[in-house]
Amino acid sequence: MKNIITGAEALMRSLEYQGVKTIFGYPGGSIMPVFDALYDHRETLNHILVRHEQGATHAAQGFARVSGEVGVCLVTSGPGATNTITGIADAMIDSTPVVVIAGQVATGFLGTDAFQEVDLVGITQPISKWSYQIRRAEDVPWAVARAFYIAKSGRPGPVVLDFAKNAQVDKMEYTPMKLDYIRSYLPVPETDEAALQQAADLINAAERPMVLVGQGVELGNAQTELRAFIEKADIPAGCTLMGLSALPTAHPLNKGMLGMHGNLGPNINTNKCDVLIAVGMRFDDRVTGNLATYAKQAKIIHFDIDPAEIDKNVKVDVAVLGDCKETLVAVTQLLKPAKHQAWIDSFRAYEEVEEEKVIRPELHPSGGKLSMGEVVRAVSEATHDDAVLVTDVGQNQMMSARYFRYSRPRSIVTSGGLGTMGFGLPAAIGATFGRADRTVCVFMGDGGLQMNLQELGTVMEQKAPVKMILLNNNFLGNVRQWQAMFFNRRYSFTPMLNPDYMKIAEAYEIPARRVFSREELQAAIEEMLATDGPFLLEACVVEEGNVLPMTPPGGAVNQMLLEC
Repeated sequence: MKNIITGAEALMRSLEYQGVKTIFGYPGGSIMPVFDALYDHRETLNHILVRHEQGATHAAQGFARVSGEVGVCLVTSGPGATNTITGIADAMIDSTPVVVIAGQVATGFLGTDAFQEVDLVGITQPISKWSYQIRRAEDVPWAVARAFYIAKSGRPGPVVLDFAKNAQVDKMEYTPMKLDYIRSYLPVPETDEAALQQAADLINAAERPMVLVGQGVELGNAQTELRAFIEKADIPAGCTLMGLSALPTAHPLNKGMLGMHGNLGPNINTNKCDVLIAVGMRFDDRVTGNLATYAKQAKIIHFDIDPAEIDKNVKVDVAVLGDCKETLVAVTQLLKPAKHQAWIDSFRAYEEVEEEKVIRPELHPSGGKLSMGEVVRAVSEATHDDAVLVTDVGQNQMMSARYFRYSRPRSIVTSGGLGTMGFGLPAAIGATFGRADRTVCVFMGDGGLQMNLQELGTVMEQKAPVKMILLNNNFLGNVRQWQAMFFNRRYSFTPMLNPDYMKIAEAYEIPARRVFSREELQAAIEEMLATDGPFLLEACVVEEGNVLPMTPPGGAVNQMLLEC
């Protein structure tokens, strides 16, 4: 007997066949047949009703980043679809595997400016790995299989399926499908054996080698292989923002964060090392600073799965293409055990300077008001450095990245390349579904929280156990810092008149507490962590605090400011 079903039902079965259990979405007219089909799959497909489609995409990102699975969004056409654009772009630049499924008008109405019609494929092609319009019901299993394969293979990224309404309601004969090959698509490039030997020879001869750890290590699940690599060759490492939890904070070879607001040692020694080894990172401008002065003294080795990243920003001497879970092992086998104690000890002087001039004043401020850094560190310590850190964007992001500590992989979720304010709250919701076994702490500023404040409704409905820490300084803090440093303290539209967040939390039935002093802080954190379910902790921090050190825009990576 033939299995004749609608395209909408085929989508449900295809998602189940791909192993999907969680969907973030928002219904509407052009996707209504799919939501009707979803009604009969509620026991196998858990749909999380967000309050805005952008929230759906960020929640899917948070889910994907902590779980290693593909995040899924389901939205309607027109404004529902266009509301996902920021999340799709964010997922693309940060290599996050998500599949966005959007309703579309019936094919007979395409090109007529029909109600809520928009050319979603045309809009999203430049910001996705693949964007496809499903016009026939019989194409659903193939399109879904292809979408999931593309999203999660090679360098991950977002895929968009634009689902015409007629294809949702028309009938087709359903056969489940999975793909593991697409002609002309090579997700993992072939590794050049000669490059492996060249890389090993450079590292074996190095006196001052240094590793830059990127998110590619996390995406490739190569954390163990990375540790074996750096330990055998005794190489100090710095981590990008996105790669911070690929290496435990306490690892003796982990020298801290790279970039504009990174740690002094790894940034300065980038311009002193003789061999620079980049693993799964893209030489972002926030990491390199002025390219004209970046690591000119070093031989550069670049491990990456994406050939497009080789020589894109920084000319390299050896390119090791392939999956770093495999290529790191291959090079490690060719390495001679080494010791670089004098080179590793050279980081200590920079650590002492940063500790005295930046870290100690931030964690133990002399003033009466709380600092952002001390709040972050107190939460990290209270969770035994074992929580998932989610951040919004701005000073809260840089402070939490710097002062939170990481003991397990996939423990930081943040908007890196796009820098999307409003990312934090919905991403944290998604993370609680992706790893229900872990504590999820999201740090937000008063500006970023209000960008997607409506997702407190999702928290309320789902009772999502998000521990929300609002670092409230009544400013758009990061922009204010730049105005203070580079625009003569002309605070043009950065002061914030804020609402009473305690009343907002009460309206959403979320337990909350506001603290002004460090004497109140520890008890409030303990109450937050002891609360079953969500909690909002508002920490009223010093208004004009600054994130330091800082490489000024256009400056060299080794010319970091320690004070404003």
